Amino acid sequence: MKAVLQRVKNANVKVDGKVVGECGEGLMILLGVAKGDTEEDARLLATKICNLRIFTDENDKMNLSVKNIDGEALVISQFTLMANYRHGNRPDYLESAPPEEADRLYEYFKGLLSAELRHVGSGVFGAHMEVSLINNGPVTIVMDSEVLKKKKD
Repeated sequence: MKAVLQRVKNANVKVDGKVVGECGEGLMILLGVAKGDTEEDARLLATKICNLRIFTDENDKMNLSVKNIDGEALVISQFTLMANYRHGNRPDYLESAPPEEADRLYEYFKGLLSAELRHVGSGVFGAHMEVSLINNGPVTIVMDSEVLKKKKD
């Protein structure tokens, strides 16, 4: 499972011109689910994301987590994070989880965040979405649950 986090002042996502999800100060998270990903992958990422110290304290040091600032999140499904671009110029997405499994784990991940954060907005799984955000920093971090699993070993 891969996630791209962006520290934001606010963000929203539209489907068919209507806002379907939004967040205030916090994180906009693009989430991609790979074949073979499990609830453990979602838990590892959700825990790390909620506790990641990338928000500034009173001394302008990145010492605070999204939980510490009572921040929010916007989570958007993003199967293209699983793109294989090694060969040719058109990526394939064969490593993406099948849609039903990806949606199940996406919903599970959102539930984990909702248990920790005051508000978690989301996009619509599988829909064409327009995402707007005001990046704060900018601070952008790419995470992979495989990296977190190796840390446990």
